[in-house]
Amino acid sequence: MRSALLSLVLTGLALSGCEQLASDRPDSAREFPTADRPVSGLGSTEFSTEDARDERGEAQKVMDLAEVTSGMTVADIGAGEGYYTVRLAERVGEDGRVLAQDIDRDALDRLGERVERDRFDNVSIKLGREDDPQLPPDSFDRVFLVHMYHEVSEPYAFLWRLWPALADGGQVIVVDTDRPTDQHGIPPLLLTCEFEAVGYELVEFIEKPDIRGYFARFERAAKRPLLDEIAGCALK
Repeated sequence: MRSALLSLVLTGLALSGCEQLASDRPDSAREFPTADRPVSGLGSTEFSTEDARDERGEAQKVMDLAEVTSGMTVADIGAGEGYYTVRLAERVGEDGRVLAQDIDRDALDRLGERVERDRFDNVSIKLGREDDPQLPPDSFDRVFLVHMYHEVSEPYAFLWRLWPALADGGQVIVVDTDRPTDQHGIPPLLLTCEFEAVGYELVEFIEKPDIRGYFARFERAAKRPLLDEIAGCALK
């Protein structure tokens, strides 16, 4: 995979019509390369399909692959209305913690009502930003990005700022679909290139049709690059 990734790295990133205009970017992201790919609109946050997802055993399979155990501290980024949040809370137990984060304030309000109603005392809720997950440093054993990474409009800023939040041995878990980024998916080579560009290493990749996509596991590399060392990626 690494040799194929080399063809994706562009040192002089040529902007295409699919990219964000510079004026649309948050000021806090402008030091980072622009994503040379279209970005999917925000997906539905409704949890009406939870029964169907549970019939496939989606969350249990993903948590098993991610080796989530009792007592862990986990972040659910793009939590929406909490399909993974509540199942992670049950898995880590009363000695663990789950931080549910999203950029959709209304979805978080509804999740907050659900957490309070079902008395998940080990769940906290936090509003994030499109270029910053707003996570405390050295805190998380696992960070879940499930069917949401293709919606991240500032991937280099987002991932670079996520890097310090991992505890020793912490991992980022991505579940997504191998299709164009404007069709609610991201090709695995592009995903891996963007992660490696800001200081992560791919440690596992599994095609999983039973969860309607693939499972990828990343860890921090030995160091996080300086901002001027980040080279953007694109599919040719």
